[in-house]
Amino acid sequence: MRPALSSLARSGQRLSAAAPALRGFTRTGFTVYTRTGDKGKSSLFNGERRRKDDVVFDALGAVDELSAAIGLARAHCEEGAAGCTKEEAVEASVAPAPGPAGLRWLLPQLEGAQRLLLDVGSAIATPQTSSSEKHLQRVGIDGAAEASVLEARIDTMDAQLPPLTVFILPGGGAPAAALHMSRAVCRRSERCVVPLVEAGDCPAEVGVYLNRLSDYFFVAARYAAASAGHAEERRGDDKAGPATGRV
Repeated sequence: MRPALSSLARSGQRLSAAAPALRGFTRTGFTVYTRTGDKGKSSLFNGERRRKDDVVFDALGAVDELSAAIGLARAHCEEGAAGCTKEEAVEASVAPAPGPAGLRWLLPQLEGAQRLLLDVGSAIATPQTSSSEKHLQRVGIDGAAEASVLEARIDTMDAQLPPLTVFILPGGGAPAAALHMSRAVCRRSERCVVPLVEAGDCPAEVGVYLNRLSDYFFVAARYAAASAGHAEERRGDDKAGPATGRV
């Protein structure tokens, strides 16, 4: 057999062997439906099949919801920043004074968070106690480094905001409200990840990143409200309790 034909034959053999995994694919990409989950089970990144109500899928679903919530926040921030060019919102480490440029400044950060959540999902979908070293080497996140980046952004936004000593009501315009929603979903994602970390199935760095990301969303929501010209609605006086209501 000529080299070219031999190569084609080997490729055909590999495709035949991979046929079950490629069931949802077509010539133009893939179909949304595969029918492989019709009986209430789905596959993890390592190929393991589990029930869809497994704690791993709870965590994956929460992270997926979080990315969708961030997408909504991005859309609202983009609308609020209409008329402000990227040049006006210099992509610097220091947040600009609250205003349309501030909303524009948030946009690449929110997109970056969505991209990092794909890595978070990969880490969650590859349980450390049941995955091969080959699979584990392909996933992971430097939670400590990413948390440091978020802390720097929190600090620079905080410097532009008045001190907060009481609870505030989530709101302050569409961008801020969407960021508060992102914060709430992020905290739920973190709660879903905690048992996986304790069981040794998920890297602790994932929990560290989600914890700091929820803090970031709280401050970003306040910053977005100020950027949209909305006053914060406070629950009560200084005796109302901690400002953030962390859980």
